[in-house]
Amino acid sequence: MGFTIKELETLTGVKAHTIRIWEQRYGFLKPSRTATNIRTYSNEELKTLLTVALLNKYGYKISRIDGMGAEQRHREVLGLHFPDAQHEHLVNALIGCMVDLDNYGFEGRLNQYLSTYGLEDTLVTIIFRFLEKTGILWQTGRVNPAHEHIVSNIVRQKIIAGIERLAPPPDTEPRLLLFLPEGEFHELGLLYVFYLLRKRGRYVLYLGANMPLKDVLYVARLKRPDYCYIHLTAVIHRPAFQRFINGLSAQLPDTRILLSGHVAGDAPKGAANLVPLQSLSAALSYINDL
Repeated sequence: MGFTIKELETLTGVKAHTIRIWEQRYGFLKPSRTATNIRTYSNEELKTLLTVALLNKYGYKISRIDGMGAEQRHREVLGLHFPDAQHEHLVNALIGCMVDLDNYGFEGRLNQYLSTYGLEDTLVTIIFRFLEKTGILWQTGRVNPAHEHIVSNIVRQKIIAGIERLAPPPDTEPRLLLFLPEGEFHELGLLYVFYLLRKRGRYVLYLGANMPLKDVLYVARLKRPDYCYIHLTAVIHRPAFQRFINGLSAQLPDTRILLSGHVAGDAPKGAANLVPLQSLSAALSYINDL
Protein backbone atom coordinates (compact mmCIF):
# COMPACT_ATOMS: atom_id res chain seq x y z
CA MET A 1 0.00 0.00 0.00
CA GLY A 2 1.09 3.61 -0.46
CA PHE A 3 1.30 6.26 2.27
CA THR A 4 1.18 10.03 1.98
CA ILE A 5 3.71 12.17 3.78
CA LYS A 6 1.05 13.21 6.32
CA GLU A 7 0.31 9.56 7.07
CA LEU A 8 4.02 8.96 7.62
CA GLU A 9 4.01 11.91 10.01
CA THR A 10 1.11 10.38 11.97
CA LEU A 11 2.68 6.93 12.20
CA THR A 12 6.31 7.93 12.88
CA GLY A 13 6.01 11.21 14.74
CA VAL A 14 8.43 12.86 12.29
CA LYS A 15 7.15 16.17 10.92
CA ALA A 16 6.43 16.29 7.20
CA HIS A 17 8.90 19.18 6.81
CA THR A 18 11.65 17.09 8.42
CA ILE A 19 10.85 14.11 6.20
CA ARG A 20 11.26 16.31 3.11
CA ILE A 21 14.62 17.58 4.36
CA TRP A 22 15.83 14.04 5.05
CA GLU A 23 14.80 12.98 1.56
CA GLN A 24 16.84 15.78 0.03
CA ARG A 25 19.98 15.15 2.10
CA TYR A 26 20.04 11.38 2.63
CA GLY A 27 19.36 8.20 0.72
CA PHE A 28 17.18 6.03 2.96
CA LEU A 29 13.87 7.38 1.59
CA LYS A 30 13.04 7.39 -2.11
CA PRO A 31 9.30 8.00 -2.51
CA SER A 32 7.57 7.55 -5.81
CA ARG A 33 5.27 10.21 -7.28
CA THR A 34 1.69 10.06 -8.42
CA ALA A 35 0.55 11.46 -11.76
CA THR A 36 -0.19 14.72 -9.93
CA ASN A 37 3.34 14.77 -8.38
CA ILE A 38 2.27 13.79 -4.84
CA ARG A 39 4.79 11.78 -2.83
CA THR A 40 3.79 8.22 -2.00
CA TYR A 41 5.72 5.90 0.29
CA SER A 42 5.85 2.10 0.29
CA ASN A 43 5.47 -0.27 3.25
CA GLU A 44 9.25 -0.71 3.33
CA GLU A 45 9.82 3.04 3.43
CA LEU A 46 7.38 3.36 6.32
CA LYS A 47 9.22 0.63 8.24
CA THR A 48 12.57 2.24 7.42
CA LEU A 49 11.41 5.62 8.70
CA LEU A 50 10.03 4.08 11.89
CA THR A 51 13.47 2.61 12.60
CA VAL A 52 15.34 5.78 11.62
CA ALA A 53 13.07 7.92 13.80
CA LEU A 54 13.59 5.62 16.79
CA LEU A 55 17.39 5.67 16.49
CA ASN A 56 17.39 9.44 16.03
CA LYS A 57 15.18 9.85 19.11
CA TYR A 58 17.75 8.00 21.20
CA GLY A 59 20.76 10.01 20.11
CA TYR A 60 21.90 8.68 16.74
CA LYS A 61 22.73 11.39 14.20
CA ILE A 62 20.89 11.11 10.90
CA SER A 63 24.16 11.21 8.96
CA ARG A 64 25.34 8.13 10.89
CA ILE A 65 22.03 6.31 10.40
CA ASP A 66 22.16 7.07 6.68
CA GLY A 67 25.42 5.12 6.43
CA MET A 68 23.84 1.97 7.87
CA GLY A 69 22.14 -0.82 5.98
CA ALA A 70 18.79 -2.21 7.09
CA GLU A 71 20.35 -5.06 9.08
CA GLN A 72 22.70 -2.76 10.97
CA ARG A 73 19.87 -0.38 11.81
CA HIS A 74 17.90 -3.33 13.18
CA ARG A 75 20.87 -4.44 15.32
CA GLU A 76 21.35 -0.93 16.65
CA VAL A 77 17.69 -0.73 17.69
CA LEU A 78 17.93 -4.06 19.51
CA GLY A 79 20.98 -2.68 21.31
CA LEU A 80 19.12 0.30 22.76
CA HIS A 81 19.11 -0.34 26.51
CA PHE A 82 16.06 1.72 27.37
CA PRO A 83 12.71 0.06 28.18
CA ASP A 84 10.78 2.75 26.32
CA ALA A 85 12.93 2.23 23.23
CA GLN A 86 12.16 -1.48 23.16
CA HIS A 87 8.46 -0.81 23.72
CA GLU A 88 8.46 1.63 20.81
CA HIS A 89 10.37 -0.88 18.69
CA LEU A 90 7.67 -3.48 19.35
CA VAL A 91 4.92 -1.00 18.47
CA ASN A 92 6.77 -0.20 15.24
CA ALA A 93 7.09 -3.91 14.48
CA LEU A 94 3.34 -4.34 15.00
CA ILE A 95 2.68 -1.47 12.59
CA GLY A 96 4.96 -3.19 10.07
CA CYS A 97 3.02 -6.44 10.47
CA MET A 98 -0.25 -4.57 10.01
CA VAL A 99 0.76 -2.91 6.73
CA ASP A 100 2.19 -6.23 5.45
CA LEU A 101 -0.99 -8.12 6.44
CA ASP A 102 1.23 -10.43 8.50
CA ASN A 103 -1.26 -11.69 11.08
CA TYR A 104 1.03 -14.47 12.35
CA GLY A 105 3.91 -12.05 12.86
CA PHE A 106 1.61 -9.63 14.66
CA GLU A 107 0.17 -12.27 16.98
CA GLY A 108 3.55 -13.89 17.60
CA ARG A 109 5.14 -10.62 18.73
CA LEU A 110 2.12 -9.81 20.87
CA ASN A 111 2.10 -13.27 22.48
CA GLN A 112 5.79 -13.04 23.30
CA TYR A 113 5.26 -9.82 25.24
CA LEU A 114 2.02 -11.12 26.81
CA SER A 115 3.71 -14.24 28.15
CA THR A 116 6.27 -12.13 30.01
CA TYR A 117 4.31 -9.09 31.17
CA GLY A 118 0.63 -10.08 31.21
CA LEU A 119 -2.41 -8.53 29.58
CA GLU A 120 -2.76 -5.24 31.46
CA ASP A 121 0.87 -4.23 30.91
CA THR A 122 0.57 -5.28 27.26
CA LEU A 123 -2.55 -3.16 26.83
CA VAL A 124 -1.20 -0.08 28.59
CA THR A 125 2.37 -0.21 27.30
CA ILE A 126 2.01 -1.65 23.79
CA ILE A 127 -1.57 -1.76 22.47
CA PHE A 128 -2.39 1.69 23.82
CA ARG A 129 0.52 3.19 21.86
CA PHE A 130 -0.32 1.15 18.79
CA LEU A 131 -3.93 2.39 18.84
CA GLU A 132 -2.82 5.99 19.39
CA LYS A 133 -0.63 5.80 16.26
CA THR A 134 -2.98 3.90 13.98
CA GLY A 135 -6.44 4.82 15.27
CA ILE A 136 -6.88 8.05 13.32
CA LEU A 137 -5.92 6.34 10.06
CA TRP A 138 -8.44 3.55 10.75
CA GLN A 139 -11.26 5.90 11.64
CA THR A 140 -10.78 8.17 8.62
CA GLY A 141 -10.49 5.28 6.16
CA ARG A 142 -6.85 6.00 5.25
CA VAL A 143 -5.94 2.36 5.94
CA ASN A 144 -7.66 -0.40 4.00
CA PRO A 145 -10.26 -2.12 6.22
CA ALA A 146 -8.49 -5.46 5.67
CA HIS A 147 -5.42 -4.17 7.56
CA GLU A 148 -7.57 -2.92 10.40
CA HIS A 149 -9.66 -6.09 10.69
CA ILE A 150 -6.70 -8.47 10.82
CA VAL A 151 -5.01 -6.77 13.77
CA SER A 152 -8.13 -5.57 15.59
CA ASN A 153 -9.55 -9.11 15.64
CA ILE A 154 -6.33 -10.42 17.19
CA VAL A 155 -6.32 -7.71 19.87
CA ARG A 156 -10.04 -8.17 20.48
CA GLN A 157 -9.55 -11.90 21.09
CA LYS A 158 -6.80 -11.21 23.64
CA ILE A 159 -8.90 -8.67 25.55
CA ILE A 160 -12.02 -10.86 25.60
CA ALA A 161 -9.97 -13.83 26.81
CA GLY A 162 -8.61 -11.65 29.61
CA ILE A 163 -12.10 -10.46 30.58
CA GLU A 164 -13.39 -14.03 30.72
CA ARG A 165 -10.69 -14.90 33.26
CA LEU A 166 -11.85 -12.18 35.68
CA ALA A 167 -14.22 -12.91 38.55
CA PRO A 168 -17.70 -11.33 38.28
CA PRO A 169 -17.73 -7.95 40.04
CA PRO A 170 -20.08 -7.14 42.92
CA ASP A 171 -23.13 -5.05 41.98
CA THR A 172 -21.93 -1.98 43.84
CA GLU A 173 -21.46 1.67 43.04
CA PRO A 174 -20.20 3.20 40.90
CA ARG A 175 -21.98 1.58 37.97
CA LEU A 176 -20.68 2.27 34.48
CA LEU A 177 -22.44 1.84 31.14
CA LEU A 178 -20.04 1.50 28.17
CA PHE A 179 -21.08 1.82 24.52
CA LEU A 180 -20.49 3.51 21.16
CA PRO A 181 -23.16 5.68 19.50
CA GLU A 182 -25.15 4.50 16.52
CA GLY A 183 -23.01 4.34 13.38
CA GLU A 184 -19.72 3.96 15.29
CA PHE A 185 -18.09 0.53 15.10
CA HIS A 186 -14.43 0.93 16.15
CA GLU A 187 -14.65 -0.45 19.67
CA LEU A 188 -11.10 -1.58 20.53
CA GLY A 189 -10.47 1.47 22.71
CA LEU A 190 -13.77 0.95 24.52
CA LEU A 191 -13.11 -2.77 25.00
CA TYR A 192 -9.69 -1.90 26.37
CA VAL A 193 -11.27 0.40 28.98
CA PHE A 194 -13.86 -2.30 29.78
CA TYR A 195 -11.10 -4.75 30.69
CA LEU A 196 -9.28 -2.23 32.88
CA LEU A 197 -12.47 -1.31 34.73
CA ARG A 198 -13.42 -4.95 35.28
CA LYS A 199 -9.93 -5.75 36.51
CA ARG A 200 -10.34 -3.00 39.08
CA GLY A 201 -13.57 -4.61 40.30
CA ARG A 202 -15.93 -2.02 38.85
CA TYR A 203 -19.49 -2.97 37.92
CA VAL A 204 -19.73 -2.43 34.15
CA LEU A 205 -22.53 -2.95 31.63
CA TYR A 206 -20.94 -3.28 28.20
CA LEU A 207 -23.30 -2.61 25.28
CA GLY A 208 -20.65 -2.47 22.56
CA ALA A 209 -20.78 -0.63 19.25
CA ASN A 210 -23.54 0.98 17.17
CA MET A 211 -26.05 1.64 19.96
CA PRO A 212 -29.12 3.79 19.12
CA LEU A 213 -29.90 6.46 21.70
CA LYS A 214 -33.29 4.94 22.55
CA ASP A 215 -31.68 1.60 23.44
CA VAL A 216 -29.02 3.25 25.61
CA LEU A 217 -31.72 5.21 27.43
CA TYR A 218 -33.78 2.03 27.93
CA VAL A 219 -30.87 0.31 29.67
CA ALA A 220 -29.87 3.42 31.62
CA ARG A 221 -33.37 3.88 33.06
CA LEU A 222 -33.45 0.26 34.19
CA LYS A 223 -29.92 0.03 35.62
CA ARG A 224 -29.37 3.67 36.68
CA PRO A 225 -25.61 3.90 35.97
CA ASP A 226 -23.51 6.56 37.68
CA TYR A 227 -21.45 6.97 34.52
CA CYS A 228 -21.94 6.50 30.79
CA TYR A 229 -18.61 5.99 29.05
CA ILE A 230 -17.87 6.49 25.34
CA HIS A 231 -14.43 6.27 23.70
CA LEU A 232 -13.92 7.44 20.12
CA THR A 233 -10.78 8.25 18.15
CA ALA A 234 -12.69 10.11 15.44
CA VAL A 235 -16.27 10.62 14.35
CA ILE A 236 -17.38 10.19 10.76
CA HIS A 237 -20.92 11.60 11.24
CA ARG A 238 -20.27 14.61 13.49
CA PRO A 239 -23.76 16.25 13.49
CA ALA A 240 -25.39 12.93 14.38
CA PHE A 241 -22.81 12.37 17.10
CA GLN A 242 -23.44 15.79 18.63
CA ARG A 243 -27.19 15.19 18.60
CA PHE A 244 -26.58 11.86 20.31
CA ILE A 245 -24.49 13.43 23.09
CA ASN A 246 -26.92 16.31 23.60
CA GLY A 247 -29.85 13.89 23.79
CA LEU A 248 -28.02 11.61 26.21
CA SER A 249 -27.06 14.55 28.44
CA ALA A 250 -30.60 15.94 28.50
CA GLN A 251 -32.27 12.58 29.17
CA LEU A 252 -29.81 11.48 31.89
CA PRO A 253 -29.06 14.67 33.86
CA ASP A 254 -27.93 12.77 36.97
CA THR A 255 -25.47 10.54 35.08
CA ARG A 256 -21.90 11.63 34.34
CA ILE A 257 -21.10 11.17 30.64
CA LEU A 258 -17.41 10.36 30.16
CA LEU A 259 -16.19 10.99 26.61
CA SER A 260 -12.60 10.05 25.81
CA GLY A 261 -10.52 10.10 22.66
CA HIS A 262 -9.48 12.74 20.15
CA VAL A 263 -13.08 13.88 19.66
CA ALA A 264 -13.43 14.94 23.29
CA GLY A 265 -12.16 18.42 22.49
CA ASP A 266 -14.97 18.86 19.95
CA ALA A 267 -17.71 17.68 22.30
CA PRO A 268 -20.92 19.74 22.45
CA LYS A 269 -20.66 22.65 24.86
CA GLY A 270 -23.15 23.35 27.60
CA ALA A 271 -23.78 19.82 28.89
CA ALA A 272 -23.12 20.15 32.62
CA ASN A 273 -22.79 16.38 33.10
CA LEU A 274 -20.30 15.83 30.23
CA VAL A 275 -16.67 15.05 31.21
CA PRO A 276 -14.31 15.26 28.19
CA LEU A 277 -11.13 13.15 28.47
CA GLN A 278 -9.02 13.89 25.42
CA SER A 279 -6.91 10.72 25.38
CA LEU A 280 -6.86 7.19 26.73
CA SER A 281 -4.15 8.37 29.14
CA ALA A 282 -6.54 10.93 30.61
CA ALA A 283 -9.27 8.29 30.72
CA LEU A 284 -7.05 5.84 32.60
CA SER A 285 -6.15 8.50 35.14
CA TYR A 286 -9.83 9.35 35.65
CA ILE A 287 -11.12 5.79 36.00
CA ASN A 288 -8.33 4.87 38.43
CA ASP A 289 -9.85 7.41 40.82
CA LEU A 290 -13.44 6.13 40.56
